[in-house]
Amino acid sequence: MVRIAVAGLGKMGIAHLAQIAQVDGVEIVGVCDPATYLLGLLRHQTDHPTFSDYRVMLDTAAPDAVVIATPSHLHVAMARAALERGIHVFCEKPLTLSPDDSAALVALAAARGLVNQVGYHHRFMGTFREIRRLLDAGVIGAISHASAEARGPVVLRDSGTTWRTRRAQGGGCLFDYATHPIDLLAWYLGEPRSVGGTALTRVFSRDTEDQVHATLFFDAGRTAQLTVDWSDESQRKMSTRVNIWGSHGHLYADRQEVRLFARRNANLPDGYRVGWNTRYITDLTEPVGFYIRGEEYAAQFEHFVARVAGRTLPALNDFASAAVTDRVLALLTANATAPRRSVAPAAAAAAPAAPARRRRSLFAR
Repeated sequence: MVRIAVAGLGKMGIAHLAQIAQVDGVEIVGVCDPATYLLGLLRHQTDHPTFSDYRVMLDTAAPDAVVIATPSHLHVAMARAALERGIHVFCEKPLTLSPDDSAALVALAAARGLVNQVGYHHRFMGTFREIRRLLDAGVIGAISHASAEARGPVVLRDSGTTWRTRRAQGGGCLFDYATHPIDLLAWYLGEPRSVGGTALTRVFSRDTEDQVHATLFFDAGRTAQLTVDWSDESQRKMSTRVNIWGSHGHLYADRQEVRLFARRNANLPDGYRVGWNTRYITDLTEPVGFYIRGEEYAAQFEHFVARVAGRTLPALNDFASAAVTDRVLALLTANATAPRRSVAPAAAAAAPAAPARRRRSLFAR
């Protein structure tokens, strides 16, 4: 039996409590939140021990692992407190709001030999996993360009009262939503070496951006366009999409399907043919023990619990991979405030042609 505690009873915390409680071999030994009315409701509906102080919960309940689903600015202190007590950690994204803090947590978790995972659940979604499998098989050849976007109706009126839209607490659209497509791009293409053309645009929020646009530059001349908008009322709900172009074809994925256009020289695996191919999430989802919000949430917690229990499984979304995303966030933040340079038409016409493979970008690491 794996003893697990949960910190935070907001939207994700309540969902994660319901999800982790359904995993075979889990006992909920503590739930923590400063809101006394939420703890009262929980005591009325369940027999979970409740706490208003995080450190008291860790010391009293003595969990094997903790799920941290609190506002982003609280992650680093809570994760550190758990790791220092020898407790495994699952933390919601982003890992922290500072790449230095993330690096410190990576080092601490490694030094203590503790399981660590971050809530980038798209890595457990059948469609996005299939993209990774096809890329690993070299199906579309040498990658030249990608695009990743997340859009949805999250902030649709003047806002400045929640932690998500306060820069120091949640980090805005960049830290709260752009993290998902950035994490996917890093999973597929590796860590970007630099970024350029970053625009962080406010629509409704007073303290943070609601839209993110940028170019990411990777090794071997590969590029990616990032577009995120959590004030897009044309979308029914938040959705993430990825396109990847290569010398042998084109890949597309969202929550529902994978589409592959394969040229005649593509290295095709079983089940695919030259031309257009479509595979749906229903065919790509592996069985899980329960369904709450989506199979990917069940899969990520089953994976976490299995690793805590001692099973040898790959660390699909650990602190180290999350720290890559946090470094990209820092690059984008700095680039967004950098002085802009523009080229007038006459100057562009007079400039010598650049070498074919040379690219210009800002804020190389």
